[in-house]
Amino acid sequence: MPQIKIASSILSADPSKLGEVIALLDKCSDVDIMHIDIMDGHFVPNLTFGPHVVRALRRYTTKPFYVHLMLTHPSIFIKPFADAGANLISVHVECAENVHTLIESIKSHGIKPGIAINPDTNASAIHPFINNVDEIVVMSVYPGFGGQKFIDRVLPKIGNIREMVNQANRDVDIAVDGGINAQTAPSAVRMGANLIISGNGIFVNGHPDMARIRELRDACKDVKT
Repeated sequence: MPQIKIASSILSADPSKLGEVIALLDKCSDVDIMHIDIMDGHFVPNLTFGPHVVRALRRYTTKPFYVHLMLTHPSIFIKPFADAGANLISVHVECAENVHTLIESIKSHGIKPGIAINPDTNASAIHPFINNVDEIVVMSVYPGFGGQKFIDRVLPKIGNIREMVNQANRDVDIAVDGGINAQTAPSAVRMGANLIISGNGIFVNGHPDMARIRELRDACKDVKT
């Protein structure tokens, strides 16, 4: 089983104190990655951050920025977010553009590519891309808003994707995103997820709760796969 990594989703952070939040998370040894959701109001019914926000936050940490593009047409935003300081950019298999082309574009900017898959999309949709990505994000809620309940029926999908990755002999992080906390994460880890993305599960009133972050890591660490 690959190393367990914890990613903090800043969608749950107090938007008026993003820099302060990132600085706190930078000092937390239990957080490995900053997960940043980018929404266009079209692919999902919400709007979040632009490249200028990511660029402004970059100064507060050296931890990796994993930028998740929930966009219908992500191609025009790959370069701006790469230039803003993203270390990995993921795009959805359900977007309106050629995913192979998007992956190559991400690579051309010297950063890691990832793909994401929505709850109702079959796991087979990611198979053509396994050999070309560093991360696969399995959405365990319908994307667009934080605070939703974990969708249990995505668990077999995580297992199927882990099996595909293992058969391809690839070192790919399988992330689970949505409704993740110390109670829901272990089942995802048991099925093969190793990158645990959490927002509301580790934030209280817009601020990161270090005890909850530790609880989440401990819950994942104790899983027997």
